[in-house]
Amino acid sequence: MTILNTTFNTPYNTAPFSKIKNEDFLSAFKVAIEKAKAEIDAIVNNTELPTFENTIEALDYSGEELDRISSLFFNLNSAETNDEIQKIAQEVSPLLSEFSNDITLNEALFKRVKAVNDSKNDLKLTTEQATLLDKKYKSFSRNGANLQEDKKQKLRAIDKELSQLKLKFGEHVLAETNKFEMHLTNESDVLGLPEGAKEAAKQLAESKGKDGWLITLDYPSYIPFMTYADNRELREKLSKAFGSKGFHNDDLDNQDIVLKIVNLRFERAQLLGYKTHAHFVLEERMAQTPEKVNDFLNELLEKAKPAAEKEFEELETFAKELDGIEQLQKWDSAYYSEKLKQKLFDLDDEKLKPYFKLENVIDGAFTVAEKLFGLRFEEINTIDKYHNDVLTYKVVDAENNLVSIFYADFFPRAGKRNGAWMTSYKPQMIKNGKNERPHVSIVCNFTKPTKSKPSLLTFNEVTTLFHEFGHALHGMLANTTYPSLSGTSVYWDFVELPSQILENWCYEEETLKLFATHYETGEVIPMELVEKIKASATFHEGMQTLRQLSFGLLDMSWHGLNPTAISDVKKHEIEAFGKTQLYPDVEENCMSTAFAHIFQGGYSSGYYSYKWAEVLDADAFEYFKEEGIFNKTVANKFKAYILSQGGTDSPMTLYKKFRGQEPKPEALLKRAGLIK
Repeated sequence: MTILNTTFNTPYNTAPFSKIKNEDFLSAFKVAIEKAKAEIDAIVNNTELPTFENTIEALDYSGEELDRISSLFFNLNSAETNDEIQKIAQEVSPLLSEFSNDITLNEALFKRVKAVNDSKNDLKLTTEQATLLDKKYKSFSRNGANLQEDKKQKLRAIDKELSQLKLKFGEHVLAETNKFEMHLTNESDVLGLPEGAKEAAKQLAESKGKDGWLITLDYPSYIPFMTYADNRELREKLSKAFGSKGFHNDDLDNQDIVLKIVNLRFERAQLLGYKTHAHFVLEERMAQTPEKVNDFLNELLEKAKPAAEKEFEELETFAKELDGIEQLQKWDSAYYSEKLKQKLFDLDDEKLKPYFKLENVIDGAFTVAEKLFGLRFEEINTIDKYHNDVLTYKVVDAENNLVSIFYADFFPRAGKRNGAWMTSYKPQMIKNGKNERPHVSIVCNFTKPTKSKPSLLTFNEVTTLFHEFGHALHGMLANTTYPSLSGTSVYWDFVELPSQILENWCYEEETLKLFATHYETGEVIPMELVEKIKASATFHEGMQTLRQLSFGLLDMSWHGLNPTAISDVKKHEIEAFGKTQLYPDVEENCMSTAFAHIFQGGYSSGYYSYKWAEVLDADAFEYFKEEGIFNKTVANKFKAYILSQGGTDSPMTLYKKFRGQEPKPEALLKRAGLIK
């Protein structure tokens, strides 16, 4: 038995990362699965009549050790992976998939759950208990408990294959990202690049024993190059490399994997009596049906498309006048948008970055959390971390009670996937009368400090940090009884509300004064820059909205229809993008083969939820604006009805308790400048 199968004898019961070896995981998983099976057997073999406590509650608290090991392992697989961890993931995923099926296809267990569900009207349950019962019953019925034995076996086989395909998809994308390097040795090739980006590229080249500059597909390298590099041919080369991940007909190709995944998901949905995978997924979302999602996307498309086409036309004219560009291509998009933005607003990221030193932005997020929710963040060095870059904090309330342990991991490295996310190492729950506090983490990929400069963030990175920190607050302030309803365990199209609403504070003068100070002079960001940030916030909003909608529509085209006739991934994608296309198609590129959100992450049939949550966050922030952005009464309501409640009640019920009404899309359209 490894350290993973014991109660951690550590401060705050934190993960003992330095004592865990990769080889510990496989055996630890096997031991934890056996323990969890024994807990399930105890529920099944209980000779007493099924009750809420001895069946539903017992089921929710079971498998605690397995969940803890899983969260440790799969978080490392995202943030600090290597070949060994990836190999273990391939071995472990089918075991977990099988165990999960062992539960949902356990007839005796389902019988007990069904007995409690059948008598629910006589049980006098609290709202949280009623929600948990509904969730547990559906976790069986939606996963085949009512199927005949042969169909159950079929379902098991599908789930096992899907778990491996999703991992393989992600490994291919990461390998493609790490494989590509653009090595530049002529000064002329890096013309236009900001000093910070050049220095980072030079440092990367030096670290690999090379002269010149090294550009990669990691966001902190890729985005500045696409935005500022004057050399159009090199932008094209980089753009095509980025856009063709998993699309080279080689051993890292994801085309077959995409087709297998969508067909298996469809087959699974049909087995369970649903028309498509999207019908299955959306039953447990605020949106409820694919029809409603498509209506929502198309309604926004109708509002955004005229603005997007006008913006695209203006960008084409601008590029033609500036450089004689006859046909705008995708690799021109960020470059000329940035140039036009600078011309219109006299604002560029390089002017802003000195005011957004990473440490100051972190302090700013902490100050906002203190002013709104009374939280204090104390950096502590007594707990283990999985990498030296990780920062660790103890979070307490006004009475000095422990609220959460918080990990923050900000810089890219080879073992870490691109993007930004929030996750948890230990859930919140109330068990045996004790409120177990959560361990929450955010992971980002910002530019590392260089020899001459600290880590300075673009404004987009500032909003990214606040976004993930919003998710973190949802996890930290959780206050529910049951782990499966705690924190971010909410409907997928509701989960982005706490993250997206927090971004709004970044645009407010009152907030920026708290932390946006020049890293060399200490000068507070000039208000004219703040005004420009606000004015430019809706710059190209039509095109941005169209882009988000195109991803949502692509997702629905894969999952909301019968995919069995699709044989060509690229051809299907072109058709799905039809209504949203502005730039000419790039033959060598394919988005689906690297669309990790829907083929590796949990966003299949759910990509629309970003826009859905924007409607919620714009409407909710309007309420803060009406009363004052740091108004305690509104903040307390947001904490009481949204952040602390997790998934204990229906999202719309919780939202209406906070806001007093259903959300209206007008606030979003107005904020985006799409309606006056």
